[in-house]
Amino acid sequence: MANDYRHAELRDFLRSRRGRLTPADVGLPEAGRRRTPGLRREEVAVLAGVGVSWYTWLEQGRDITVSAEVLNAISGALRLDDAERRHLFLLAGLTPPPPAATAAGSVTAELRRVMEAWMPRPAYIMNRHWNFVAVNDAARAVFGYGHTDQNCLVAYFTNERFRAMSLDWAKHAAEVVGRFRADAAQYPDDPEFERIAGELVGASPEFAEIWARHDVTNSNSAVKSIRHPDVGDLHFEALKMPLNDHPGLHLVLHNPRPGTETEARLDKLVVAHPR
Repeated sequence: MANDYRHAELRDFLRSRRGRLTPADVGLPEAGRRRTPGLRREEVAVLAGVGVSWYTWLEQGRDITVSAEVLNAISGALRLDDAERRHLFLLAGLTPPPPAATAAGSVTAELRRVMEAWMPRPAYIMNRHWNFVAVNDAARAVFGYGHTDQNCLVAYFTNERFRAMSLDWAKHAAEVVGRFRADAAQYPDDPEFERIAGELVGASPEFAEIWARHDVTNSNSAVKSIRHPDVGDLHFEALKMPLNDHPGLHLVLHNPRPGTETEARLDKLVVAHPR
């Protein structure tokens, strides 16, 4: 039943996308009056570089073999946007390609207001390579991030202040590396992950040893405990959330753990570290 539903949705989706285009939209000459609006199946097939019969079977929802290359070609022929292309891949039973990464400078004022509203709790935004894109004042005060800390993974292994304050650094180091490796696997054609890891292998023997294990971790939550020199122990539950409207960016929010004095101590920390 699930396959029947998916095939029916695929059929109707392709027909609707074809029906909204005219030959002029895609650079084809008009060929007389049409009984129905939109492109003909054979026109889509020509634009995508596939056989007319094969495209007809696809649009009919038949159980045929499709590839990412062909779906990308059809997406181009039908002028699909990123959301529509992803939808097409899912209906065809394929994993959608990752969207283009959002530029670092495109963090909106709305997102920055969210981070500021999260004060005095720590929050930051990082891109898919774990580079910091925006960091609120609480995150800098709590974790000791300085303006030279550009990458969350690199800071975990090289920021001596953070390592000195962390109560469970060694316990969670392998989990951190495993999450980074799992993220890198989602973008096999992106050399930046390998560059970051390669430089860190040379800078941190601990990272080099863990990286060589090839362990992976698939989790968007973590527990962080800090012994801050000004206010004492701070315990957080961290949650990493993808920002779907900003591909490649994630918002990381930290909440005080229940049953600890973290929330009250955060208020003191903000007073001790004014903007």
